[in-house]
Amino acid sequence: MSATTPRVPAHALATVSQFLRGHAQSAGANGIVIGLSGGVDSALTARIARDALGAEHVLGVLLPDAGFPAELLGETQEYARSLGIESATYPIEPALRAFRQLLSGIDDRVTLGNVAARTRMTVLYALARERHRLVVGTGNKSELLLGYFTKYGDGGVDLLPIGDLYKTEVWALAAQLGVPAPIRERPPSAGLWEGQTDEAELGLPYSAIDRILEGLERLRTDEEIAERTGLPIERVHEVALRVVASRHKRRMPPVAKVGFRTVGIDWRE
Repeated sequence: MSATTPRVPAHALATVSQFLRGHAQSAGANGIVIGLSGGVDSALTARIARDALGAEHVLGVLLPDAGFPAELLGETQEYARSLGIESATYPIEPALRAFRQLLSGIDDRVTLGNVAARTRMTVLYALARERHRLVVGTGNKSELLLGYFTKYGDGGVDLLPIGDLYKTEVWALAAQLGVPAPIRERPPSAGLWEGQTDEAELGLPYSAIDRILEGLERLRTDEEIAERTGLPIERVHEVALRVVASRHKRRMPPVAKVGFRTVGIDWRE
């Protein structure tokens, strides 16, 4: 029997909307800042935030590097206009050139891609502080579990509204809310280098990955997941090992316990 991909819970939209309103109000923030990449995750998050908070409380920021397609930039700016939210574009290539010069001995594209991701987050936090707003991330549950994000880059945010929705659920909810088809159908990419796509790098389509991850969420063994999904046990092992190997990305930095109560151990906020 082949297990189906996860389905969007009926309460998902209301829960995410209330989550955004509650955190913005409790923080006394004037609204949120969100990076717009042209992908479905940021498009869906911006749409939900607009509906939950009001267009005047959402700032969409485009942060293109030299390889960012001009057509995609224009399309993303148009999407922000269609939502009625304020948007701003800050090309980050000058900063990246400075980093490449500073790190002249480093040419690994993943390392430099992480530098770009952390540069983008630096800009978002600068804008958020100036406007007294929260930085909203666009990571989904699949990416969080796989560790498919840059630590202190796109993973370094104040809120993750869609962080409990698998990628396939993101696509489904985006279709439900009428996010334009070109955005929904674009191959997912972290944009770390030209031609990079999530599924090519991960080695499996999200339709398969999410079935494995949901099995792990429900505490099924690798063997049970392989039987239920019809996927090779080797691929299930690979995904399970990736979840384990990326745990450090989902945790606070470990603290050596010295005092009576210790942050991250027994001092709970």
